[in-house]
Amino acid sequence: MKNVRLENVSKMFGTAIGVENVDIDVKPGEFFTFLGPSGCGKTTTLRMIAGFYYPTNGKIFFDNRDVTTLQPNKRNIGMVFQNYALFPHMTVFENIAFGLEVRKMSKAVIREKVERAQKLVHLEKYGARKINELSGGQQQRVALARALVIEPDILLLDEPLSNLDAKLREETRIEIKRLQVELGVTTIYVTHDQTEAMTMSDRIMVMKEGVVQQIGTPQEIYNQPSNHFVASFIGESNVLDGEVIEIIGDAVKVKLDDDFYLNGSMNQTANGKKLVVGEKIKCSIRPEAVFEGQGTNELKGTIQLVEFTGVSINYVVEVGSNIMKIMIINKGNQILNRGDSITLHVPENGIYLIGE
Repeated sequence: MKNVRLENVSKMFGTAIGVENVDIDVKPGEFFTFLGPSGCGKTTTLRMIAGFYYPTNGKIFFDNRDVTTLQPNKRNIGMVFQNYALFPHMTVFENIAFGLEVRKMSKAVIREKVERAQKLVHLEKYGARKINELSGGQQQRVALARALVIEPDILLLDEPLSNLDAKLREETRIEIKRLQVELGVTTIYVTHDQTEAMTMSDRIMVMKEGVVQQIGTPQEIYNQPSNHFVASFIGESNVLDGEVIEIIGDAVKVKLDDDFYLNGSMNQTANGKKLVVGEKIKCSIRPEAVFEGQGTNELKGTIQLVEFTGVSINYVVEVGSNIMKIMIINKGNQILNRGDSITLHVPENGIYLIGE
């Protein structure tokens, strides 16, 4: 297991910024995810770790070894690409064995390692099959076995599930995490899918336009977003504009549009920032943090849309000039209809205050 450290790493493509001043420290055995929309710099960062790109500035270390300009084949990494990059003219066995043959291992050692890798990904009976005889999920597992068979110090995965259907994505996601935990290999994963990031990762780095927005555990990223972008990108959130009108101790009173008010806490602010009276802020409220009925931070609105999912009842509610989405766990509740009035209350710990 290797530690991966990036120190002030930037990458320019001509005059365009691909990645700017990335500082991360991935722990040995950690599952670390780069998350963000297309074009945010996550794959560029991964490719610098792999050695396919060299940084314009900054350094990359595996443990204490400077690998900034080291060739990819000397980094002992395993990589799974979005398109799998399998050899169609080779069998499953031959594809998995390719990296071992490049290392000039004996045939006996290669067979032993390949058979072990096939067993890890549940492809024991598929060694003689050609790649075009496999399903998308099976091809993905071949690509994963080929990356793991060389016993890499670091495993890099670039959107490996994007070509799979929803059910297969979920099954393969669980399988990848099982293998990572079982093998203990340091893993860096690139995705734009929030569910993959939240369910698989020990920590997540959220990126936007080449700049790191926040690094933290899934719980920290979800419950304590550092800014408006993170709050709106991760999961669903009601982000309401407001102004701080009163601070007493840790209690913060916020005025929303249309003379609605919320009482929050200085303990629930992005990056621990101390707010001041008169400051324009945003209130991030997750749909599941809002309850139907009377209580703290009471808001009255009109239902615009009703979604029944079985597990939950989702309401889109017009509250003054704001639109809020709320999620009520289905416990046999009476379902309200479009146009009905509804009273909402938001507990203080359900409001996260983000300074602008």
